[in-house]
Amino acid sequence: MNSVILQLATPYIRSLLIFFALVALLRGHNNPGGGFIGGLLAALSIVFSTFAFNRRKVQKKIKIEPGDYVAIGLAFFLLSFLPSIFKSQLLMKGIWVSIPMGALGQLELGSPLLFDIGVFMAVIGVVLIFFFTLTNSK
Repeated sequence: MNSVILQLATPYIRSLLIFFALVALLRGHNNPGGGFIGGLLAALSIVFSTFAFNRRKVQKKIKIEPGDYVAIGLAFFLLSFLPSIFKSQLLMKGIWVSIPMGALGQLELGSPLLFDIGVFMAVIGVVLIFFFTLTNSK
């Protein structure tokens, strides 16, 4: 598609989609949402770019290959097992760490966030593999 308006709007829409993807990712380990919905939004930002520009141009512009997103996601998934193994807990037991932030209070980080990041990355990779395969079959 050669729409100038769509090409001009794409960077702004991509930025909004990435912002909401990160919001969904970060709130997901406490509430519904998380890695899956965030990954769909992030992949949609890349898919939306292919509507404005050529598929080949978008594939060259993204820094990570879709299959590598899946591999990174699986690595984070396996990494989420380590805190519970080191604490001699059940395999997917959530382990939380409090980091003091001075006047801001404490930052609570946990192993479910690692799991959500893994799902986030894997969903991006699978959606992009699926989409690029469909658009490649012309």
